[in-house]
Amino acid sequence: MDAQRAEVRALEAEIAALQRACEELPAPWEGTARVRKSFQETHQSDSKRWESSKDLKSHLGHLKSELSFLSTLTGFNIRNYTKQTEDLAKTEMTEEGIKKVLQRHRLSGNCHMVTFQLEFQILEIQTKENLSSVITDLNIIMEPTEYLELSEFVSRAEERRDLFMFFRSLHFFVEWYEYRKRTFKHFKDKYPDTVHLSEGSCSSCMEIHSARRPGFELVIVWRIQMDEEGKVSPKLDLLTKVPGRALELDRNRVIETAPQNFRTLLGVLGIEAALESLIKLLCAEND
Repeated sequence: MDAQRAEVRALEAEIAALQRACEELPAPWEGTARVRKSFQETHQSDSKRWESSKDLKSHLGHLKSELSFLSTLTGFNIRNYTKQTEDLAKTEMTEEGIKKVLQRHRLSGNCHMVTFQLEFQILEIQTKENLSSVITDLNIIMEPTEYLELSEFVSRAEERRDLFMFFRSLHFFVEWYEYRKRTFKHFKDKYPDTVHLSEGSCSSCMEIHSARRPGFELVIVWRIQMDEEGKVSPKLDLLTKVPGRALELDRNRVIETAPQNFRTLLGVLGIEAALESLIKLLCAEND
């Protein structure tokens, strides 16, 4: 029974951490309302419900099910979570009727290929009228560190002490990363002689070679941008690699204006259709 109770407590802690990760996320995650209601009902129960081993096992199974559902929904997996509280009224001079509690949280987990460790402090101030809380300190460690966009973003999140921005932006960054990876792999598999990925499917660049015109190459550079507010969006650019003689003969400035025309094509066709049209253009020349 003691071991099962300990497992229940650990699961509840993990669920609480995951709940904070997706609690305020926008559509299409509105389905979390059902999960939040379930959490409220779960935490309203007390130890009296666990008087028997059967009740404890049933509750444990329910928590595991909710944790699995929430992990699937958010993409986050929390492996370890600890919490410590300190009543500042015992160590600080506070006004009468004001209660201050400092919570120290530590958790580690991953969102797909990105692993992270978080340490943050929350100061709760309770008066006769209301209860308020604020994050007073936030430290983030992420691996791998090869994603430059994430390194800059982590620094902003720490500076602002914004946990919501961290979880939301990391989720959408990973979604775009996985989409880029799938898209590049799709075109490499479909056009193996024309499409080249110098860094494999995880590459941020896709090279399109012309077999009939050696030295003529188009390079798609696909970055994942994160702005000051943590909004994540893709940015695709077209680079051209052509012999100097070809530039001299290009009196209509087709090569020079290709990057701008590609951005227009993206707006009209979308990412996949725009890439397909470029590849087919060189494939047709190859044939």
